[in-house]
Amino acid sequence: MPDISLTTLLLLCLAAAAAGWIDAVVGGGGLLLLPAMLLGLPQVAAANILGTNKAVAIVGTSGAAVTYLRKAPVDVKTAVRIGLMALAGSMTGAFFAAGISSEVLRPVIMVVLLAVAAFVMLRPAFGKAQAGGAPVTRGRMVTAIVLVGGGIGFYDGLFGPGTGTFLVLALTAVLHLDLVTASATAKIVNVCTNAGALAMFAYQGTVMWRLAALMAVFNLAGGMFGARMALRKGSEFVRAVLLVVVFSLVAKLAFDQWTA
Repeated sequence: MPDISLTTLLLLCLAAAAAGWIDAVVGGGGLLLLPAMLLGLPQVAAANILGTNKAVAIVGTSGAAVTYLRKAPVDVKTAVRIGLMALAGSMTGAFFAAGISSEVLRPVIMVVLLAVAAFVMLRPAFGKAQAGGAPVTRGRMVTAIVLVGGGIGFYDGLFGPGTGTFLVLALTAVLHLDLVTASATAKIVNVCTNAGALAMFAYQGTVMWRLAALMAVFNLAGGMFGARMALRKGSEFVRAVLLVVVFSLVAKLAFDQWTA
């Protein structure tokens, strides 16, 4: 583990908890955690930050998946099929991520953050339950497995931020799932993408395990608290917090990019 001040370590743990909370509620905890690690650990190579981020995220995502499985109707067979393709995609993405620098990663994350913020703002109903749609055809299932699983899996291994949110949106559009079921399915798929990427990062030796273990505890706690809080307060509160976090991070990343 690199030499990190106590203040930075505390802030990273709080960011991990907040990311777990966001991921459990609306997906996309990486939108907070990865930029926070880039900002807090500027001396660390991007590949090490990506690898450590996966080690943290898989714990919180697994906890959220278990919570959803207990409360939402999920076609586990479909989720596993998509997840296996996503696992292969994420391992491939993680393989190419080893050569990415922080200077390249920051502007990409800024674009992703702004895209998600725009979608959330333009779609007030985002995160609210929707009625189930038409039956799923074989073509749509293949699309879900290959494009949603493989494509988003590759993105998750390569960059990662927003994967949970993108999975929810894609699964809702392609398989006509309501958002609750899509969120539950996305968590199972996301566990697979995290596992595939983490395996590759571990093989490449780019995971800071001690830091990841500490942050993972906070990420899991944040995820468990987020699941309970979302049930009490509803999606509007979560949307507001997410937008505040996203725009704050964009501003900070833009400032750092401009002054670099």
